[in-house]
Amino acid sequence: MMLALSGCSSHWGCTDTTAERGEAGVRVRVEDVSGRPLGVIAEVVDWRLEPHPQVPDEGDQVHFHYRFDGADEGSGPAVDACAVDEERVALGCRTVHSAEAFGPDGDHTGDDWLAVEHPEQVAGVLLIPNDQSYHGRTCEQDVKDGGGPHPPKPAGVGDRL
Repeated sequence: MMLALSGCSSHWGCTDTTAERGEAGVRVRVEDVSGRPLGVIAEVVDWRLEPHPQVPDEGDQVHFHYRFDGADEGSGPAVDACAVDEERVALGCRTVHSAEAFGPDGDHTGDDWLAVEHPEQVAGVLLIPNDQSYHGRTCEQDVKDGGGPHPPKPAGVGDRL
């Protein structure tokens, strides 16, 4: 006797989609995985090369200040910040979270550091508008409950922005 269940399959109909990476800039409108604006503006306020105070012997690193306008108090978006050369090639990147940015009068300002191999090549710091704050489970991780839209792969050294 053989028992078969109709309508069941091992695939469960799970599909993953990855958002297209948005246009990087000094000031960007943060967007969700569907490309819709979240009502938050992220901006690089300034940057400079200087030794990190905790590891001054390592030479200059990129110290940058950023701001999130319109972010929620507790859980807001996160974007990738990258030091780039003249041709907008990433020399070093990291994700900055609006929830970790706080300043006087409740504004969402913060600062961070980017270690790059050749600091003399840094021409600026750019933000990528895609929200990186939520990474749901993929079909590969959980075929039953995974899937859906995901942010693009975080930017890395060598990526042209």
